[in-house]
Amino acid sequence: MKLLISIYFFILATIQTGLFLGVYHYYRTQRLVRPSLYWMLSLVMSIFGLLIFGSGMVTLTDIKNPQVNFTIANTFFYSAAVLQALFCQSLIKPISKKLKIRFGISVIVFILVFEYMRINANFEIRTIFMGCLATILYGWQIIILSYKKKQAPSRQLLYLQYATCAEILFALARIAVLTVSTLPILKVEQIPQILILFTIGQLVMTTLSYIAIGGYWAEQIATANVKSQTENEEIKRLLMEREQLIGSLLKANKSASTGALSASIAHELNQPLGASSLNIQFLQKKLAEGELNPELQSEILASLLSDNQRASRIIRSLRSIFSDSQVSGSRVDLADLIQTVLNIAKPEFTAKNIAVILRLAPNLSASANASEVQQVLLNLINNSIDALASANPIDKRITIEGVHTDAGIQISVADNGAGLSEEAQSHLFELLSSTKGSGMGLGLWLCKHIIGRHGGTIGYEASSDGGAKFVFQLPYGTARGA
Repeated sequence: MKLLISIYFFILATIQTGLFLGVYHYYRTQRLVRPSLYWMLSLVMSIFGLLIFGSGMVTLTDIKNPQVNFTIANTFFYSAAVLQALFCQSLIKPISKKLKIRFGISVIVFILVFEYMRINANFEIRTIFMGCLATILYGWQIIILSYKKKQAPSRQLLYLQYATCAEILFALARIAVLTVSTLPILKVEQIPQILILFTIGQLVMTTLSYIAIGGYWAEQIATANVKSQTENEEIKRLLMEREQLIGSLLKANKSASTGALSASIAHELNQPLGASSLNIQFLQKKLAEGELNPELQSEILASLLSDNQRASRIIRSLRSIFSDSQVSGSRVDLADLIQTVLNIAKPEFTAKNIAVILRLAPNLSASANASEVQQVLLNLINNSIDALASANPIDKRITIEGVHTDAGIQISVADNGAGLSEEAQSHLFELLSSTKGSGMGLGLWLCKHIIGRHGGTIGYEASSDGGAKFVFQLPYGTARGA
């Protein structure tokens, strides 16, 4: 009889061990949903309880006062039942620290009470005590599962509830058998067969409840996999939409670059063509009046030729600026280049009563494309003229400075106008972004593009006179490619 009961316990321990090892192996191969620690610990406690109880049955001599290993085995059984109930509780809300402490205290109390009963009570009282505890814990578990199923229906939780109900029935049946029994049980051979059957039945239902929990975990993994697959498909769809959007933006950017090239040419050619138009009108007027003398004719024709050559240089410059070709540069005296630009803008200075202050260090030479750098200087000086015209200070000044630095030649163009707001500074050099009401947003972007092609830098800072100050730097050496 003792050997047969031990075999039953060992068989159930083997089944539960196989379940634990399978779950643990699967646990290490996936990361979507982790099994509950309460369930895993409950399963381990149950396995140890079965092994210790089965081993104790083999050497048991006095069922009324068994060895201390029965206290240990029943403590494992009690802990397993509590941990399974905590697992069910964790499905609804996290287990609080207070509840964990209560569980630890209850285990200590159980050990003391059962050890006292092992020494002073009989087999019937100890079995009824364990049956009552099991009924309370399983009843609590059923109530929690009923509440959880209303929130999120699950077939596996339904199976767990059925198995738990069966555990309660077998526990109550054991209590009933011992209650109606009139003969004391002093030896293993005196244990009623029906009581052994109900005990094994309860342990089998416990094993089935662990399997149901394992099924619930697998169910959660399957749900998570479906959700993950759906999210992956959504991510792929969003990535495809992003690629399509990038493609559309690239096409739009190409169109914008083409439009910017056309607008830049119109913007840069406006001044020399306007000057040519004025000279032609003046020439026509003098011819009509018959007042054209050779000296005036020569002066007008020379001016027209200069404007045409300037327009031609602008076209060549813009063509190279918007290409990826190497910058064609030579040694350029920046002081002479600045003076040339000032001569071009001199009528504007005179008309708007603007004073120009030059502070140029000697030997300001760098390797650069003279026509392109001239466009930068002309744009910056024209911007200062426009700023002074709109701000209209009493003493209008444009200060141009040139100094040597460790990195190269640094040129600054500053005015004492109103300056620029922080918002305007944030997108100052962006294409098609203008701080002027009538501007096209090309000048400063073009300046940055040209200076960048030469391997230099350009930036904005507040002028000491209160206006705007643009500073660009060109390296001493050979210009770089685009």
